[in-house]
Amino acid sequence: MALTGRIALVAVLAAALIGVLGVFFGIGATTAWWLVAAAGTALLLGAVIDVAVAGRIADLRMERSGATTTRQGETVTVTLAVANAGRRRVRGVLRDAWVPSAGATPRTQPLDVPPGERRRLTTALTPTRRGDRAAAQVTVRSVGPLGLAARQRRHRVRWVLRVLPPFASRKFLPEKLARLRELDGAVTLNRRGQGTEFDSLREYVIGDDVRSIDWRGTARGGGVVVVRTWRPERDRRLMCVIDTGRTSAARVGDIPRLDAALDACLLLAAVAARAGDRVDLLAADDLVRASAEGLSRQEVLPRLVQAMALLEPALVESDAGLVVSEVLRRERKRSLVVWFTSLDAAPVELGLLPVLGALVARHTVLIAAVGDPTVAAMSGGRGDVEAVYGAAAAERSLAERRRITALLRRRGVLVVDEPADVFPSRVTDAYLDLKAAGRL
Repeated sequence: MALTGRIALVAVLAAALIGVLGVFFGIGATTAWWLVAAAGTALLLGAVIDVAVAGRIADLRMERSGATTTRQGETVTVTLAVANAGRRRVRGVLRDAWVPSAGATPRTQPLDVPPGERRRLTTALTPTRRGDRAAAQVTVRSVGPLGLAARQRRHRVRWVLRVLPPFASRKFLPEKLARLRELDGAVTLNRRGQGTEFDSLREYVIGDDVRSIDWRGTARGGGVVVVRTWRPERDRRLMCVIDTGRTSAARVGDIPRLDAALDACLLLAAVAARAGDRVDLLAADDLVRASAEGLSRQEVLPRLVQAMALLEPALVESDAGLVVSEVLRRERKRSLVVWFTSLDAAPVELGLLPVLGALVARHTVLIAAVGDPTVAAMSGGRGDVEAVYGAAAAERSLAERRRITALLRRRGVLVVDEPADVFPSRVTDAYLDLKAAGRL
């Protein structure tokens, strides 16, 4: 049984009335206590009657329908259908509770279901975290006709909303696809490299490289000089490796480092799939947390976002040896390996560098790390003693990152170290630069 606010209001009014009677009519203390007892008994009796005649919550039948997936930050709706299989009207309040990160609104909704009828209640969900956001419990409070007390009971109506990465970097997609079209022959590519293949012949125009002239075609063309055009080869291999270890839990700006890596990976995969290259995914720390292989062009983004949705930072040290062995086992042909990790000195020097040689010997390796703009801003602080000390610490951190970057580049590794706001764009630019140079 649950008491409502109305019974408290009636109790206060009854007490005030007894007080007024005592002041103006001289009612004695004993009589006043008897009146208080009578009022309390009446209220208790009214509450018992209310609960007895209130609609039975056990007679309610509930089921859900609506969205099962959404992107982080987007709003979707889930509908709860409530059917009354009993003989009494159920009138009161319903609370459809979800985990806090699901962003469910409204908190409570009025409920009025006559016998044999059904009502639909809609809850809007705006999730703030990736992963599976589950419905908790549905609590129904059935109020009696007097409104003094109510039955209350909880139902568990299962529903899970899978929240996918937001893919905020898709704003860069038109720009990257335009550059890809330029490389792919929509605008003529006159360079020839290891990763290019013959596309077509066209008439020579001023400014073309004379080395691209096709003399046999020119001879057959009746004096019209023609040149060869080249385009990047398709069906190259790209593996995105995402470090889900403890360093991925650090926040850069408003988001964890892992989320920035996922966003960049999605943009890179979207462009690579459009270019006709094969994209694989490996997420690992001391265990393999997710993988996706052998995806067709149409499957790349749907499969990747599903695999990424449940990824969370693990508070363990990443095993670089495990990652390298998994990449070498999965990718037998030469590939571009884009490894989203950190440039922290200890994990790189103690974990990554000792095993990097075997990977660089077989594949082209790109290390992608998210830079923290707060550190760069701190390095310019000179206002007071605290700011100077902060600037010194920031400069030391930046110098350490530059040292690690130089160390990796001497091992033949490409490095992208950019702030989170441009990080996805810079990683994809590095891929396009390699493709344009014929190094894939």
